[in-house]
Amino acid sequence: MFSKILIANRGEIALRVLRACREMGIRSVAVHSTADADAMHVRLADEAVCIGPPSARDSYLNVAAILSAATITGAEAIHPGYGFLSENADFAETVEAHGLAFIGPTAEHIRTMGDKISAKTTMEALGVPLVPGSDGELLSIEEAYEVADRVGYPVLIKAAAGGGGRGMKVAQTREELPEAWSVARTESLAAFGNDAVYLEKYLDKPRHIELQIMGDTHGNVVHFGERDCSLQRRHQKLLEEAGSPALTAEERDAIGATATAALSKMGYRNAGTLEFLYQDGQFCFIEMNTRLQVEHPVTEMVCDVDLVREQIRIAAGEPLGYSQKDITFSGHAIECRINAEDPDTFIPSPGTITVYHPPGGLGVRIDSAVYAGYRVPPYYDSMIAKLIVHAPTRAAAIARMSRALDELVVEGVSTVVPLHRRILADPEFQKGDYTIHWLENFTARGK
Repeated sequence: MFSKILIANRGEIALRVLRACREMGIRSVAVHSTADADAMHVRLADEAVCIGPPSARDSYLNVAAILSAATITGAEAIHPGYGFLSENADFAETVEAHGLAFIGPTAEHIRTMGDKISAKTTMEALGVPLVPGSDGELLSIEEAYEVADRVGYPVLIKAAAGGGGRGMKVAQTREELPEAWSVARTESLAAFGNDAVYLEKYLDKPRHIELQIMGDTHGNVVHFGERDCSLQRRHQKLLEEAGSPALTAEERDAIGATATAALSKMGYRNAGTLEFLYQDGQFCFIEMNTRLQVEHPVTEMVCDVDLVREQIRIAAGEPLGYSQKDITFSGHAIECRINAEDPDTFIPSPGTITVYHPPGGLGVRIDSAVYAGYRVPPYYDSMIAKLIVHAPTRAAAIARMSRALDELVVEGVSTVVPLHRRILADPEFQKGDYTIHWLENFTARGK
């Protein structure tokens, strides 16, 4: 087992990894920008190294500075968290080339699954169902017409290197296709330096279902059930549940068996998440995230497993030590992302938190690195906390989350807490009757 791990991230995820290290008896190294000098993960780590100015490009994305910090502190492994360099195959390769362990998948798998076209091609070859669409990159508008005519309108043009909703455009009709094609390629080039796009059938009422998997270096792969991440605005998740109110245990077992069989054939190691669109009883693979997910706590709550601990054990060469039949699911969990944003416009609200009181009680967990007096910087993602609850039933989890949100006090910055309260009180949400389009319609109605 490692004796020292460098955490190449910030905020709540850096603190989350630090906690796992502390419980495992592993010393931790925090890296930070000058803007995060007073951050909680910096205060609590065994060692801390400043790696640059506030700009992420000059600090949390500065590979040379991170590797230098690992070298001077004697770290044996690097945990990338999520975001920043977590899905950068070149970074993973460089870490291991310097004799350090990368706590994540292989660079090969990060690279393969990071390109959505190659990810779909790979998954299809391994027997995972896909959304109908093009076989690969569309090289011309004529080819786009041909595929769209075959799968039927509406269609979705998507960036091959995309994420976060950028480089995605819907064409409802044949006449709208040229503009969708052009805009998607332009956005993709601007955001990712790559204008490659592909086409999928646009599903009108899908749910976004993702499956948490974990593989070790001894050929074992298991899944920890599904998460329903359908509540999104601008393709960004806001609230997640485990399990999904739309799935049966039989459906979970079926897609789980398909996914683990595919990743076993790949020889996949460490944490990963397969993401699907689910409609009319059918699962369609859309992408894979080769890292820990923001919403991993809801899985931990229903499975009673520390996923970060498992990541570290696997990176150290240890076997999982259990099989699929040993994994059980208990109750229901919900996570609300608490963003420092206006709850109506979603405009970021950086500033100083003047008052902070986290909720507590049975079945309540809050993952956060903020405190009274903490200044929310304008340079990074606006999420300041994740509020997670667990209860025996979904109805009880909704009631518990509503109570926890009422207890949460954050003053000095705006947050999306009022929106979460409205969502939880809505009858459609309470019935579990929602799709990936529901939240945008909900906010447009001004509820």
